[in-house]
Amino acid sequence: MKSHFDWRKTPGLGPYTALILVFLYAPLFVLVAYSFNAGSLVTVWAGFSFQWFAIAAANGDIQEAALNSLIVAASATALATIIATFAAIGLERGPSRWAGPFAALFALPLLVPEIVTAVTTLVFFSSIHLRWGISNLVIAHTVFCIAFAMMPIRARLRGMGDQLENAARDLYAPPIKVFLRVTLPLLSPGIVSGAVLAFVVSLDDFVLSAMVGDAGTTTLPVYVYGMIRRGITPEVNAASTILLAVSLLLAGIAQYLNRPRNSA
Repeated sequence: MKSHFDWRKTPGLGPYTALILVFLYAPLFVLVAYSFNAGSLVTVWAGFSFQWFAIAAANGDIQEAALNSLIVAASATALATIIATFAAIGLERGPSRWAGPFAALFALPLLVPEIVTAVTTLVFFSSIHLRWGISNLVIAHTVFCIAFAMMPIRARLRGMGDQLENAARDLYAPPIKVFLRVTLPLLSPGIVSGAVLAFVVSLDDFVLSAMVGDAGTTTLPVYVYGMIRRGITPEVNAASTILLAVSLLLAGIAQYLNRPRNSA
């Protein structure tokens, strides 16, 4: 019997993978470490201190940018999750002949470079003279986050099957009750996971926010970039560390909610 190739036994795969991980994540560890630096110089360690976190938290501009980020992320997450939920149900439970083209359409934000999405969004808003302040960001982030919210929702729909929904219909339950009492409770872990993922994507987004945002709608990633252009300080490291910690926490929650579960 012919044995299958196991790529995990490829010679040199372990060290090569370790080098790639170090290359990707070593700068993050350095940034986090120097955010606790007591001195004012970024690359000169002067002792351990939380002072730069206190300074960053007391910065009024950072507070305003963080509030804008939270408003945009929360609004875009709510809208994107609702749209993604119904779109996922339509793709998984609707006619199969339309599933492929519509799935490809919803996946476009994942395939198209974000700078292209940002430029086309800016051109579209300018052509229709849409200047609604922070609402422009909400609209742009909503469209961009739908694909990210849909991924765990579609995965959950495929995993739970349609047996219980068919059983409810066999018991003469109307469609609205099937959705509210069967589909929605079973789908809720995927919905929450998709919402958390969309929130993280919106909260961390820089390119779209920088291109579409107007004066007074600066988000935290855009403000941090502006701080870096003036010179890297431990305050920049502290603000970046806070944003990184929040993103990792939310990403961990999304991964936990979307983990495979053993059926009873």
